[in-house]
Amino acid sequence: MAQIVVEKEAKRYTYEDYCNISDDKRYELIDGELLMTPSPITRHQRISGKLEFILKRFIMENQLGELFYAPYDVHFDNENVVQPDILFISKDRSGIIGEKNVQGAPDLVVEIISENSAYRDMVQKKKLYAKFGVKEYWIVIPEGEEIEIYTLKENAYQLYQAYGKGNSLESPLLKGLTLKVMDIF
Repeated sequence: MAQIVVEKEAKRYTYEDYCNISDDKRYELIDGELLMTPSPITRHQRISGKLEFILKRFIMENQLGELFYAPYDVHFDNENVVQPDILFISKDRSGIIGEKNVQGAPDLVVEIISENSAYRDMVQKKKLYAKFGVKEYWIVIPEGEEIEIYTLKENAYQLYQAYGKGNSLESPLLKGLTLKVMDIF
C-alpha cells in the first residue's frame, strides 16, 4: 500500500509579525521566512568597527549622506526586512530614512561573512539586494582577508573587483574613497 506524505507548508511571516517578536535575539525576514541572526564574533566586530570608522569619516567629510550599522532594519516590503552590517544612504535619497527604519534600498550595503552567515550573505541577501536595487554591495570575507565589491547592472550583481590584503580598495559609488584592505584586517 502506498503511503501518502503530506508536506506542511512553512509559516510565512510579515513585517507586523517581525515587529511583535518579544525576545532579545536578532532576526531578519527574507521572503516571509523568519531567520535568527546570531550575535557577531569578536573578529567580525573589529572589522566592522574599522570599516564604519573609515566610511563614516569619508562620508561626513564629503557631506555625502548617512551611514548606519546593525542592528538597524532595512524594510524592503512586508516580507523582506534585513539588518545589514553597514549601510549607506546618499543625501539625495535621505527621504527613505524613517523614524524606525530605512524604507527601501540603501545605496551601499556591506556584509561581513560570519561562520553562520555565508550562504545568507552570499546568496540570499545578494539576490534580495539586487532585486530591490542596492547599487553597490560589499562582501567582506575575514577568512580570506578580502573584500568583494559588486555593482548592480540590469537587476543583477556583477563583480566589480575583489581586493586582497595587499590592495587598496576603490569604491565606484563613493568616488574618491580609497582604503587599504590591510587596515581592515
